[in-house]
Amino acid sequence: MGAAVLEQPERASAFASSRTLGLDDLNNIMGTRYVNVVGILGDPESGKTACLASLYLLVSHAKLEGWSFRDSKSLTAFEEIARGARDWNDGRAPEQMTVHTELTDDRSPGFLHLRLVRRSDGRCVDLALPDIPGEWTQALVATASSDRFEFMRSAEAIWIVLDGRSLADIEKRHGLIVRMGQLAARLKTMFEGHTPRLMVVVTHRDLYALEDNVAERLRSEFNRRDVEVEIVGAAPFSEQPQNIPAGFGLAELVNLTIGIPSARPPLWGSTEPAADGRSYLNFRRDR
Repeated sequence: MGAAVLEQPERASAFASSRTLGLDDLNNIMGTRYVNVVGILGDPESGKTACLASLYLLVSHAKLEGWSFRDSKSLTAFEEIARGARDWNDGRAPEQMTVHTELTDDRSPGFLHLRLVRRSDGRCVDLALPDIPGEWTQALVATASSDRFEFMRSAEAIWIVLDGRSLADIEKRHGLIVRMGQLAARLKTMFEGHTPRLMVVVTHRDLYALEDNVAERLRSEFNRRDVEVEIVGAAPFSEQPQNIPAGFGLAELVNLTIGIPSARPPLWGSTEPAADGRSYLNFRRDR
């Protein structure tokens, strides 16, 4: 038999159907440019997936304050988690905006990717956001099961998502705050004392405004483990849009995650010449 008339062309690697990215897919992106990996923790129904869905909807409608959309390797996955927010029943919002996260691989997270541009300075930022079940966080607190969170060793920041309705309930509040202290201890052990920046995201801001004394109790619980936190109130979706718009707090959360733009010193400072002074040799010596 003769040789094949045509040889099969080489194919570049592609991400499957633009769904959530696996660790190998994420490593491929990280091999070409810097990626801000974010860890996301929280109990089931705390609002983790709702935050991701709302973030995507804000970006897709150019309503994420201070940021513009550039690219995403996981648009299909974003569409899937946002699907519940697009379904309306005779003008009424559905009881559950997003579906409960379930992974086909119970040992490896799925990542959502967003490439954004900061309008203030034109900086491009890649975010890798894991959409993982709340049961993983429960297992981490209860049994210190942290092998599934190895990816967080590369994380810039960790979002700890709390259901604001639970903090509003006096009967549930104490237990939730105590568990946050246990989670802080687990994270400190897992990161060997070098914990990334932690942001406590309190959802349902449209229904509950975090009281100062409750916020202080939360901070104290983390501080007891020598862990600092920043607290952000958020409303991924809102039942009172006239007071708290849907997506409230998410732009602030992204800003905290990425960091504020760094101040740029003047290229050449304007100074008055001094008699017998050597301005050229002294330039930037005091900077």
